[in-house]
Amino acid sequence: MNMSNSFKLGTFVKTASPHVIEVLGTTRLDFVCIDAEHAPMDRAVLDIMVMAARTTRLQAFVRIPEINPAVVLSTLDIGATGLLVPHVDSADQAAEVVAMARYKGGLRGFSSSPRFAGYGSLGMKEALRAGDEAQIICQIESEEALKSAAAIAAVPGVAGLFVGRADLALSMGLDNPRDERVTQATLDILRAARQAGKIAGVHVGNNAERDQFAAEGADWFIVSSDQTLLRQAAQGIAHVD
Repeated sequence: MNMSNSFKLGTFVKTASPHVIEVLGTTRLDFVCIDAEHAPMDRAVLDIMVMAARTTRLQAFVRIPEINPAVVLSTLDIGATGLLVPHVDSADQAAEVVAMARYKGGLRGFSSSPRFAGYGSLGMKEALRAGDEAQIICQIESEEALKSAAAIAAVPGVAGLFVGRADLALSMGLDNPRDERVTQATLDILRAARQAGKIAGVHVGNNAERDQFAAEGADWFIVSSDQTLLRQAAQGIAHVD
């Protein structure tokens, strides 16, 4: 558990190294989100990154690069805790993603050989149960998705909503994710998630922003990224004449 016991904390991992995951596993973070959308992560890299997370107590979420049955299947087969799904704009799209990720009532193809099923050590019934526990978090990052946030949150199998403020700003014709109009939209999305009893997540740059949105009911935070944290720490010790 994190230090507050009231919300979950993680960070994006954009560096293709399992050692980064190992290091983060020594901290009090709750999870990592491996960013296969905006970082160079192919299936082989994702495999060792998730493997590293599973050797720690960290949950391993993966932000997938696209909504695609093969991508969803392979990412869950390697043992990801759940998926952060970008650019979910409608309830129908959310339902399609859930179906891709589910055995019961869904379309996910089954094999007992991958990591999630213990490399064949689990019986089929137990493997199906474990597979259907994967969490699907929909990223809301357009005006269309903003209008559909409540409907997306209500889709069975959607674990939560996550606000992508940068793309949301672009969709609104803005170039500042901290514009007050984006902030208000973010609060509306978080409210929709909470009213549905789902995870209310947002990406923030620092603890001050985290606390700001926690006060508004957000309970799942991706704070910064491994690259930014490294750069900030290095800059903090850099000697400048």
